[in-house]
Parts: sequence; C-alpha cells; structure tokens
Amino acid sequence: MSDGQSQSAMREWRRLISAPRLWVVLGSVMAILALAGPFETQQLLGLPGRVAYWGAIVGLTYAWGLWVHIALSRQLSQRGTALRMSVLTLATSAGVAAVVIGLNLVVFAYMPWGEEGLTFMATLVGITGIVVLGMDILDETKARPSAAVPSSRQSANPGPSPTLLDRVPLEKRGPLVALSVEDHYTRVRTTKGETLLLMRLTDAIRETGGTQGARVHRSHWAAFAQVQSVRRSGDRALLTMTDGSEIPVSRANVPVLKEAGLLPR
Repeated sequence: MSDGQSQSAMREWRRLISAPRLWVVLGSVMAILALAGPFETQQLLGLPGRVAYWGAIVGLTYAWGLWVHIALSRQLSQRGTALRMSVLTLATSAGVAAVVIGLNLVVFAYMPWGEEGLTFMATLVGITGIVVLGMDILDETKARPSAAVPSSRQSANPGPSPTLLDRVPLEKRGPLVALSVEDHYTRVRTTKGETLLLMRLTDAIRETGGTQGARVHRSHWAAFAQVQSVRRSGDRALLTMTDGSEIPVSRANVPVLKEAGLLPR
C-alpha cells in the first residue's frame, strides 16, 4: 500500500472508529460480556476486572478488524470471494489472536499450548471468519441502493450540503464538479481541486447531498451545474466540465442529460 493509500485508509478508519453510535454498540457488547462472564471470567474476575478485560478485548479487536477491512478489502475487491475472505480472515485473526493471548498472559498468566492451543486458534479463526463475512455482506448491501442511476428529477430537489466534502482537505473544498473511479478509489473533483478517497463511487454519490447531478457512466458522476458543454459522439456523449476535465456518458444514460435539459429531447 502506498503512502497516499495508507493516509486515505487511516482517515477513513479514524472517521469510522470515532462514530458515537459505534461506541454505544461496542459498549453494550462489552457490558453483556462483563455481566455474563463467559470463558470462566465470572469465576476468575470481579465485575470491575471483567469490565476492563472485556472492554479491552472488544475495543482492540474491533479496531484491528476495522483497519484490516478498510486497508485490504478494496484492494482485494477484484479477487475471487474465497481468496478475499481467506486473506481478510487470516489477517484479522492474527491481530485478534495477539490481543487475546497478550491479555490472557497479563491478566491470567495463561498461554494455550499443544492441542489446547490448536483448538483455541481454530475456534478464533472460525469466529473471526463469521464476523468478516458479516462485515463483507453489510458492505455489499450498503452499496446496492445507489447502483441505480439517480434521475435529474430526484437531484433537482434541494437537499443538504454534500457530506462528502468532510472527507476532502479543507483547501480543496468547493462545489462538486465530478466523481470518477480510479482503481479502488474515487477521485473527487471540486472547483478548488481534486483528491483521491478510499471509497466506492456508489458510496461517494450518496454523500453528494443536494448537488444536482447523476451517474452518467458506470465510472463517473457529474454535477449538472458544472457542465460547460456537451458533445454527442454517436449514440453516446462527452461532457466538458468547468475544470476542463471530460466525462464520458454511456448510451444508456444519454436520456438523463435530456431530462436535465443538457441535450435537446
């Protein structure tokens, strides 16, 4: 992973890990585990000890798993499902094992060996695989609602300011011009510059707020107000944006331009 990719992944990780609702959920899970005291922690630790122990387990393992998911899942998105899930599971399991074994050594002076150690690792990998699969399914489900091309009639309604700009460096925040797919990233163009974000185009489009625009190609979204000219090319079209960039329009999406008044009907 390049420095730019690492920085983008770290920004995304910090944004997600700092969400208050996430910590409400994690706090609830920690409280349940502390009260239930599974794996003999009910007998070995008092309530304050169980709160600290399970709080560390839940917080550290989730933080590691989220980082692995952000850093690797999109790099592996073009790979087969089996390979992607295997790499994510093994990478996540390695960090989770380090956390659990380390805490058990510190708190209980306990280290599983031999057959017990193999059983421990097999159980951990199995549980981690289920969690990774769940995260992957949720991520795929999250992306589906935006797969359809938004109509100009929908985007013409006033809406909130683009939350996408919160991800963009301050000096490059301005009216959105276009969004384009590049490898596993989305290039965000504004009137003040452009930046690469580690996110899917469908997710970026959902954060355009009230900006009037549409996904005019499977790899491109364009803001209607920033279209400088439109040139037909057979049954397709080409948009020239105010920043000088050119956005192709697929044949299926030419009617979107007509509906927006950018081409004659």
